[in-house]
Amino acid sequence: MLTKITFSLILLGITFFSAMAQKPSPALLNPTNHALVMIDHEGQMAFATKSITMEELRNNVALTAHAAKLFKVPTVLTTVHEKSFSGPLFPEILEVFPDVKPIDRSTMNTWEDVNAYKAITGKGKKKIVFAGLWTEVCIVGPSLSAIADGYEVYVITDACGGVSKEAHEMAIQRMVQAGAHPITAMQYLLELQRDWDRLETVNAVYEIAKKYGGSYGLGIQYAGDMLKPH
Repeated sequence: MLTKITFSLILLGITFFSAMAQKPSPALLNPTNHALVMIDHEGQMAFATKSITMEELRNNVALTAHAAKLFKVPTVLTTVHEKSFSGPLFPEILEVFPDVKPIDRSTMNTWEDVNAYKAITGKGKKKIVFAGLWTEVCIVGPSLSAIADGYEVYVITDACGGVSKEAHEMAIQRMVQAGAHPITAMQYLLELQRDWDRLETVNAVYEIAKKYGGSYGLGIQYAGDMLKPH
């Protein structure tokens, strides 16, 4: 027969191990532990992008931007010679962040531009998520530089693109070898949500996924309609 002391110890042990099991990995992204940097999603850069279709790229860029906006992630936008060569950012970004002024650069490596560097590091986050064009130039440069400076780097691989599949894939491998974490746009959105019972954002997540999430989004729409009581 269990004594009160024994029973209390058992309950204490269950509570302790439950708390241990519920602790998420520090490697996971959440809305407050990182900054997002979107680099050179511009027309001139997109014209030569061949590693991903432009429809997929624009959907993934939109998904990324909407996720960051929804979860209030500190975001830096940057362009390269916007007025004289590369053109404006994708409309999918501008409509989400109408009040965020892109930082225009001449450097291929965003980390080497004083204003961009100050904007990124000024967010005060040790995790940085990068997405942009081209993977092999404008993402490799700041990713390797941030890692060398002690930051934890994540790259949204399907919101990036290169001049060829090989160029993109070799760039991703190079960054991973240096310690970067590859993720995808949908993974980014769902990692920020993390729990379907977070009701303050769940409906907005559904709407983002339905619009930009391909077949997964269609599945959400289908389930929502077909499971309604008739």
